[in-house]
Parts: sequence; C-alpha cells; structure tokens
Amino acid sequence: MLTSPVIAQEQIVKTITVTGQGIESIPTTIATVQMGVEIEGQNPAQIQQEVAQRTTALLEILRSNNVEKLQTTGIQLRPNYRYDDNRRQLVNYTATNLVSFETSIDQVGTILDETVNVGATRIDSVSFTATENAINQAQSRALQKATDDAQRQSQAVLGALNLTPQEVITININGANTPRPLMMESMSDRAALSSAPSTPVVAGEQEVRASVTLQIRY
Repeated sequence: MLTSPVIAQEQIVKTITVTGQGIESIPTTIATVQMGVEIEGQNPAQIQQEVAQRTTALLEILRSNNVEKLQTTGIQLRPNYRYDDNRRQLVNYTATNLVSFETSIDQVGTILDETVNVGATRIDSVSFTATENAINQAQSRALQKATDDAQRQSQAVLGALNLTPQEVITININGANTPRPLMMESMSDRAALSSAPSTPVVAGEQEVRASVTLQIRY
C-alpha cells in the first residue's frame, strides 16, 4: 500500500536542536602541596642521614598542623657525573625525600615557612581547589544554567519565526566538567622563602562548565 504525499508530509516531526552553556565560579579553599628535602654532598651515607633528619622534622611540623592526605611521594639517592673527553667522572651525590599533603589555603603560607625553617629545601608545587561538596553543588547549578540557556535559545528562534515549542524530545547532557586545580609557581629557593616574615598565599576561583543539548518539537 502506497502512502500519499500528503500523509507522508504530516508524519515528519519538526524539531529544533539547541545547545546551552552554563558556567559557575566557586572559590578555592584547599591547597595541595608537593615539597621535600634535597641535599648534595660527597658522602652518600651522610647526606642520606641528613635528609632523613630534616624530613623527620618536616613531618613533625606537618602533623602538628593537622594536614590531610600526608604521604611520601619519592625517595631517591643518585650519583651526579660530569663528562670530560667522553669519560665519566663522579662529582657527588644527591639525596631526596619528597612528600605531599593537603591543608586549608588560610594555613598553607604559615606551614610553608615553618617547614623551610626546619630544613625543607624544595617546594615543587602548590595547587588550589574547592572542596568536593562545593564542586558537586556548582556542577548542579551549571547544568541548570545550561538547560535554561538552551530553552532561551529555542524560544528566541521559534518566537522570531512565529512558531510554538511543543515538547522536548531528547536531552543530551554533555557534562559538567570538574575544574582543574589552580597552580602556584614553583618555589625551590629556600632563601627566597625565608627572607619574608610570612609567605602570602592568595586563593582564586575555579570555573565549572556544563553543556546541555535539547531537541524540541514545534
């Protein structure tokens, strides 16, 4: 049985597809720090012992400040060489002990100063992020904004064409992206830190972005 052109045309579903964007800014409150002790010297046993002593003092400071997620991230003892006329000559050794931890941004500047005062020689990175709960709430708000944005777009286009939206046929949540941590510049010079009475740390904001695509019948 053949379908008439008139009936076939009536079966066509007329739709418009729009994608809305939502952005939510949240303050960072948590600092994640990578730091430790690194010493060079001629005697590997001596520098390893000194690194161990300094690291013990460093850990005592961190524990007394009730930092979270404290863990050792690297221990290394390596020889350093120089090359003359394609010949390798031992120069000295480098001993390293690295740790990472989390703390509040309000507290991190003071902690950095205290750790340097007891012998820390490396601050490799300081990154800032919001709490998991704050990020989850921001993701929900960003998705709501993206949905509202998609609806506004469809209403504007259909209104300009004197058409009326009927119903949402499909919804595609393209995601509410978790924000990347904000990075602070690396600080590995002990003198640069100890010259000031306190290391100032200023937190910023993270952006949570969401995207929602709606297919709407009219």
